[in-house]
Amino acid sequence: MEILFKTFCHKGTKAQSQFLFYFTLSLSKCLLRWTGVKLATSVSFFSILFFLFSSLSYSQEKDTIKVHQIDEVLISAVRVNKKTPVTFSNLDKKEIATRNLGQDIPILMNFLPSVVTTSDAGNGFGYTGIRVRGSDATRVNVTINGIPYNDSESHGTFWVNMPDFASSVESLQLQRGVGTSTNGSGAFGASLNMLTDSYSKESSGEISNAFGSFNSRKHTVKFSSGLMNTEMNAAQGFELAGRLSNLKSDGYIDRASSDLKSYFLQGTFVGKTTLIKALAFGGTEKTYQSWNGIDAVTLNDDRTFNSAGIFTDEFGVTRFYDNETDNYQQDHYQLHWNEKIAANWSTNFAIHYTKGKGYYENYKEDADFSDYNLTPVATETSTDLIRQKWLDNDFFGTTFSANYKKDKLDFIFGGSWNKYQGDHFGKVIWARFASTSELGDRYYDDYANKTDATFFAKANYQVSNKISLFGDLQYRNVNYEANGVQADLVNDTFNFFNPKAGLNYDFAKNSTLYFSVAVANREPNRTDYESGNTKSEQLTDYELGWRFENEKLKFNSNIYYMAYKNQLILTGNLDDVGNPIRSNSEKSYRLGLEIDATVAFSKKVFLRPNVTLSANKNVDLNVLGTNVGNKQIAYSPSFIAGNIVVYKPLKEFTISLLSKFVGEQYMNNIESKEAKLNDYFVNDLNVSYEINPKSVFKSIVFNGLVNNILDKKYISNGYMYDVYPYYYPQAGINFLIGMNLNF
Repeated sequence: MEILFKTFCHKGTKAQSQFLFYFTLSLSKCLLRWTGVKLATSVSFFSILFFLFSSLSYSQEKDTIKVHQIDEVLISAVRVNKKTPVTFSNLDKKEIATRNLGQDIPILMNFLPSVVTTSDAGNGFGYTGIRVRGSDATRVNVTINGIPYNDSESHGTFWVNMPDFASSVESLQLQRGVGTSTNGSGAFGASLNMLTDSYSKESSGEISNAFGSFNSRKHTVKFSSGLMNTEMNAAQGFELAGRLSNLKSDGYIDRASSDLKSYFLQGTFVGKTTLIKALAFGGTEKTYQSWNGIDAVTLNDDRTFNSAGIFTDEFGVTRFYDNETDNYQQDHYQLHWNEKIAANWSTNFAIHYTKGKGYYENYKEDADFSDYNLTPVATETSTDLIRQKWLDNDFFGTTFSANYKKDKLDFIFGGSWNKYQGDHFGKVIWARFASTSELGDRYYDDYANKTDATFFAKANYQVSNKISLFGDLQYRNVNYEANGVQADLVNDTFNFFNPKAGLNYDFAKNSTLYFSVAVANREPNRTDYESGNTKSEQLTDYELGWRFENEKLKFNSNIYYMAYKNQLILTGNLDDVGNPIRSNSEKSYRLGLEIDATVAFSKKVFLRPNVTLSANKNVDLNVLGTNVGNKQIAYSPSFIAGNIVVYKPLKEFTISLLSKFVGEQYMNNIESKEAKLNDYFVNDLNVSYEINPKSVFKSIVFNGLVNNILDKKYISNGYMYDVYPYYYPQAGINFLIGMNLNF
C-alpha cells in the first residue's frame, strides 16, 4: 500500500493522481456503507472541491516563500502562546494517543488543571461532561478549527455526537478563565479550541482496535494519500485523508449502552502561498438513556440500577422498555482558505454548515390524553404511550481573520457571522388506548432562530526585550427568537462589548510574569428562558501568573479572581426533560490558585503534577426570598489535584500512573448536608509498547489502560430532586486494551 501511494502521489502524472483520489474516495464510500453512516452530501462536497483543488495544484509555480503551517494559520485568531498573558494548557496528538481507546475527549482531558469530568454511563462512553474552575460545559466555549461547536440554544457540548473525534485531533488548547476573544458563546469558565489533523507529506494508513470492560470496543480505520504533486515538490500538492470509527459499549450502568459511528474526511491543498482545507465529519449515536441517576437508598443496594424505561405491564410485571434511547445524527462541513498575501500579512476565511437531527424516545405510563393533544374514543382519561421528542436544526456561517506580524507587533483582526435555525417537536408513535387523533401528529411544534455576529481586534506588542503588551477588543451582537418558552415567545437582542488587556514581563532568565484583565458577557440559554431567568451575565476575570521553563522543569502558577454579575449558577435541579436549571446570582466570585509543572528527573522518569485551590462563593444569595448569605457555588470543589508519573524503561515502552483528586462539593447553593458530594481519589494505569518491524508495517503499538485500579466506589456528579439527592455512580476497576497497525 505504501509503495502504491508513493508511486502515484510523488512520481505519477496528473491522471495517476486523479486515479488515486477516486480510488481512495471509492474505498471511503464502501467503508461508509459498512459503518452505516449516510454521507451522500459529503461525497458530493468532496467531489466538487477536488476539481477546485486539482485546477489550483497544477497552475501553481514554485516559490521560496514559506507557507505557514496549518495549525498556525487556521486557528491563530483563537489560540495563544506563552507571549500572551492568558492561562492555558496544551494537549497534543502524541499525549492523547496512548489513552485514546474509545473514551470521550472530556475523559482524555481529565488530568488537566482545574478540570472535573463525569460520565452518565460510568465508563467514559456515551454522554460525558466537563467542568473547568467549577463552570459547567455550557460555559466552556468550544471551537473546532475556530468554528463554534457549542449548541446555539443550550450552549452545551454533546461529545456523543462526535464519537472518537480524538482520533482526528492534532492538538487542543484549554484556556482557563475568559481567555482571548473567540467565536460563539462567551467563555465563563474556559475556552477549548481544537485543531483537526494536519496534512501529511507521505502516504499512510492506520487500523486501530480496542476492547475492554462492559463489552466496550472501538474500531478505527485511517488513511492519508500524502501530498500528490507531479512536479516532485514535496512541499506542495493535494492530500486526501479520512477516518471511519465504530464504537460500542454496554456501559457500567444497567442498559447504558452506546452504539456510535463516526467519519472524518478532509482534503488539503498546499500551494506556494495558499493552504485550503475542506472537511466533512460527524457521526450517529444511539444510546440507551442513563441520565436519571439513582437515589441514596438505591445507591447502597444496587449502584448500577437504571430506572429509565421502567413500566408495569398488564400482568403487573415490572419491565423495561427496550428502546428508551437517544438517537441523533450530526454532520459538519467546513472550508478554510488561508492565504499569505504579503511577507507580513496572512488571512483566513472559512465557511461552515452543520446539520443535526434526532430524537429521544420514552415509554410513559398513565399519560393524560390532553397533554398530548389526543382525544380518547372511550371514557379513559389516561393511557400508556410511547413518545418521541425531536430536534431538527441547521447551523451555518462564516469566520474570517487577518494577521499582520512584523518585528515587535503581532496584530489580528476578524470576526464571524453565524445563524442557527432549530425546530422542536414531539410525536406519539403508540398508545395503549385508542384515540380519534392520528399517531405521529405533532403534539407540540416550536421553533428557534438565533443570529450571532462578532468582530474583534487584538495585538501583542513587544515594548522592550522584557516587556510585551496585549490588547483585545470584541463586539458581539446576538438576536434570539423562540416560542414555547417563557411567555411563549422570546425576541431578545444583546449587544456585548468585551475588552481585554494585559502584559508579559520577562523578569529573569526563563521566567515570565503576566497579568491580564478580561471582560466577558453571555446571553441566557433556552432553559434559562423557560425557568424565567432572562438576565444576561457578566464576568470580569483577573489573572496573575508566573511561567518558568528550562531543560528539566516547566512550571506554571497563577492566581485568578473571577467577579460575576448576575451569574447563572446551577441550582442542582433538573427540568422535566433533564436540562439543568440555573438562576441568576446577583453577585458571586471565584478566587483560586493553580499550579502545574512538568519535571524531568531523568530521561526515563517524568512527573506532571497540578493542583487548584479555590474559593467559589455567592454573595448574599437569595433563595426563594431568603438571604442565605455567602455560600459555596454548586458543583465547585475547593481542591482539585492531578498527577501523571511517566516511566520509560525503554524507548519503546512507557508506563504511566495517572491520579486525580476532587474535593467535596455541593449540588445546591445552600450547602445542605443532603446535597454534598464526597471527595474522591482515583488512579489509572496506562501502558504503551511500540514495535518497529522492518517490513509491511511502520509500527505496531499496543496500548493498555486500567481505570480506577484501586476499585474506588465514587460519584462524580448528581442533582437534587426537591430535597432528595440523586447520583451518577462511576465504574470501579475496568480496563481497555488496544492495538494500532501503522503502515
